[in-house]
Amino acid sequence: MSDLINKQIILKSRPVGEPKENDFTLVETPTPEPGEGEILSHTIYLSLDPYMRGRISAGKSYAASIELGSVIVGGTVSQVIKSNHPQFQVGDFVLSGNGWQTYAVSKGETLRKLDPTQAPLSYSLGVLGMPGLTAYAALLDIGQPKEGETVVVSAASGAVGAVVGQIAKIKGARVVGIVGSDDKRDYIVKELGFDVGINRKTQELDSALKEAAPNGIDVYYDNTAGVILEAVLQQINLGARIPLVGLISEYNATSTPPGPNLRPLLVKRALIKGFLVGDYQHRFNDFLHDVSGWLQSGQLKYKEDIADGLQKAPAAFIGLLRGDNFGKLIVKVNDDPTAA
Repeated sequence: MSDLINKQIILKSRPVGEPKENDFTLVETPTPEPGEGEILSHTIYLSLDPYMRGRISAGKSYAASIELGSVIVGGTVSQVIKSNHPQFQVGDFVLSGNGWQTYAVSKGETLRKLDPTQAPLSYSLGVLGMPGLTAYAALLDIGQPKEGETVVVSAASGAVGAVVGQIAKIKGARVVGIVGSDDKRDYIVKELGFDVGINRKTQELDSALKEAAPNGIDVYYDNTAGVILEAVLQQINLGARIPLVGLISEYNATSTPPGPNLRPLLVKRALIKGFLVGDYQHRFNDFLHDVSGWLQSGQLKYKEDIADGLQKAPAAFIGLLRGDNFGKLIVKVNDDPTAA
């Protein structure tokens, strides 16, 4: 075993409703040695994402729950410090799934090598990673926005929603973003180019949506479900499309929330389709080509919200589920040697 100490945050108890910091605990363990075909890497950045709430619950979902006493899952950017794999050398940067810990052993086939000269390393956890692919594939493959149509996006300043709105603008749509503060509303309109922003906490949704989308709604990119979906359904157009990507409003619920009236889906012959990013890996090369180009040309902007230190992960994750973050939420676990 290595003499390095591995800091890990493990699941101490299953949350009831909103997670609490004492549902997690920080432990220290020896760092294991990599076996044949494996590498040992040091975590630099950890991604915090809403899907993790489902993974720490006991209920059935599309992925298995984390066992009590296990490390919390999560995407990471890491640097290789030991390698028994011919394709990875000490010093390489890799996209991995180390979870909430400082060191991890990984098999080579689960890793993707990163080039820090192409984009900041942390971008591979956001705009050039899983959240970016989620925005790109669900909007373009399910939403299929056309020039002149109206696209509405919930959680519009977040890691997914902000990218969705900007891609919809690139495709020529009118874009309405729903957020949770005036600062976020100003950001999506003034910085990202959304046509209208709605503060769901201070504005009445039905009237605000009617004003923002006077010709109805053609595409609703749904990150939240709940009352926003209910309001949107009353204003969808004939043949509307709804990529159902997230259920943020329900993640901390202790009982099944009442559903909205789905009659407009029938009357308007609308398409609503659930989206899991794992089903769209075949779109990754197209996504990386297009989004990288839009970033380089300045057509797409990106914002990160970075918490400093692994110990900050539980509090930051709880804040994420409340909507406290502003941009893609990442934990800087250790210093980034490529940062200026």
